Amino acid sequence: MRGQVIREGDDVYLFLDRKRTYLIKMRAGQKFHTHKGFVVLDNLIGKRLGESIESSLGTRFFVFKPTIWDYVRKMAHATQIIYPKDAGLIVLYSGVGPGCRIVEAGTGSGALTSVLAHFASPDGRVYSYEVRPEFLETARKNIERAGVLSNVELKNKDVTTGIEEVDVDSVVLDLATPWLVVPRAYGALKSGGTFVSFSPTIEQVVKTVEALETCGFMDIETVECFVRRVKVKRGETRPETLMTGHTGYITHARKASQ
Repeated sequence: MRGQVIREGDDVYLFLDRKRTYLIKMRAGQKFHTHKGFVVLDNLIGKRLGESIESSLGTRFFVFKPTIWDYVRKMAHATQIIYPKDAGLIVLYSGVGPGCRIVEAGTGSGALTSVLAHFASPDGRVYSYEVRPEFLETARKNIERAGVLSNVELKNKDVTTGIEEVDVDSVVLDLATPWLVVPRAYGALKSGGTFVSFSPTIEQVVKTVEALETCGFMDIETVECFVRRVKVKRGETRPETLMTGHTGYITHARKASQ
């Protein structure tokens, strides 16, 4: 988005309600169809972000600039993507910021890759390792649409056999055997660099923490994060009945010089 005015070729986030949202690209001469009628995209081009438009059936939609999370949650994916509660903690624990160099594995659908590249922009770089070549093309398309492909280098390689980069700021893992990568991560990280691993089971965590301790990492901690939505309505405000429970454990540490 090049400003507050919507132009042809921009991506926009079309909002009806919390359950019905759409990520669409502005194309002149086209219509976007929903169960509440269609929206003429020509009528959106030239509007300002935050304004609304009526569909052919008179339903009011609002248009916003997509956030990085809007791109991530609307991605096509063959694997489970990481939840925002976990992605946010991973970014904070990793210390990723503009100009950082990050090694990530595995790429999957490119969700966490996109988040890391977004926060490392404009000058940082994510080197993302993925052993399954069939995932890489989908990941590439997802990362490109999120607008951060220029900050990502995709690698069809097994990170457990080696990391090619050196003096990186952070190593971030979302794979089945993170403990096998710990020695490689230690060698790739600059002194004081960060290690972050996301694991769904506690058995994975135990092996990873033991490997971190053996390699000489410090400030090792494992956390689990829960987020519970609240229904807010006068006289009825309470936590929602359903919530996403366990997703995974996040283990983070820092490289200490030996």
